[in-house]
Amino acid sequence: MSIRKIVVTGGPCGGKTTALSRIQRDLSHLGYTVLIVPETATSLISGGVAPWTCGTNEDYQRCQMQLQLEKERVFMQAAATMANEKIVIVCDRGQLDNKAYMTDEEFLHVLNDLGTTETELRDNYDAVFHLVTAAKGAEEFYSLENNGARYESVEEAAALDDKFIAAWTGHPHFRVIDNSSDFEGKMRSLMHEITYFLGDASPFEIERKFLVRYPNIEWLESLPNCTRVEIEQTYLRSKPNEETRIRRRSSGNHSMYYYTHKRIVNNRKLMRTQRRISAQEYDALLAQADPDLRQITKTRYCLTYQSQYFEIDLFPCWNDQAMVEIELADDQTPVSFPPQLEVIREVTGDPTYRNAVIASKPRGATH
Repeated sequence: MSIRKIVVTGGPCGGKTTALSRIQRDLSHLGYTVLIVPETATSLISGGVAPWTCGTNEDYQRCQMQLQLEKERVFMQAAATMANEKIVIVCDRGQLDNKAYMTDEEFLHVLNDLGTTETELRDNYDAVFHLVTAAKGAEEFYSLENNGARYESVEEAAALDDKFIAAWTGHPHFRVIDNSSDFEGKMRSLMHEITYFLGDASPFEIERKFLVRYPNIEWLESLPNCTRVEIEQTYLRSKPNEETRIRRRSSGNHSMYYYTHKRIVNNRKLMRTQRRISAQEYDALLAQADPDLRQITKTRYCLTYQSQYFEIDLFPCWNDQAMVEIELADDQTPVSFPPQLEVIREVTGDPTYRNAVIASKPRGATH
């Protein structure tokens, strides 16, 4: 049985309601059982529990996050009893959406009360898909009429959208669906991203790599839409033109573990399958490490910029340059870099800059 839990989120008037219906229809046609966890804020507020009826906003947010955790737990419990081997739990907003409505101090208080951390909540989902508000790029379609709870102006909606994106930046599979096409195109892009993630779309992934000057760390860490993670990556014995690795991805005291298999098709295109594994599986797989390759350690900054998700890798052995990777839907999509990143050159397809090559031991080395 495969149970995946994903989040569909977005700014006001981003198309989330339509998207949930499309997901239910299209994934059902592909043989999935689709379970949708309803938006928690809507049910609480309609029942009289709201920020303006509770003692404080923090009191309300604590109630909302507690209920949301319980709902997701119950949906997972129910999914485990179902006969279908392909089940997708779709959360209408996830736990970190709540961060956009709290101060940092309030959010920390609630996390402490719930006995959890921001990283644990974020990485509890397998994938996150954000639909950009119409207030950014499709202002003529922004409306308050189809949602009685919506009150934000265009400017407020855009600012809230930025907060949602910042809250989720750092998730290992975060995708932002913008308004660069018409609305139907936006829905098609969303479904392509979801079915690709589930393994039911084209298995090919476009990955581009760029060498950049060593970035300003103070600037990166000052950005709300940038998150730092520490990565330990171990390569396992693999066939030619294939790559198998395990990865520990850590933030603070919390770690998640992943198993990834890649088959290289050409310089830009590859086939990738990835699954989350337990710490016990990770430790057991370490015994299959390729003796000719070192374990790679690197610091990664996940940065969302103009609806694109950049991964900036800093290696301990580099002090004047860094690697930037970005995954794209197709190889015609232009890449828009923040002006603060100075691109030296594109190194997509250059074997010198493959992580596996960086991990290679000098001939005769034993450790």
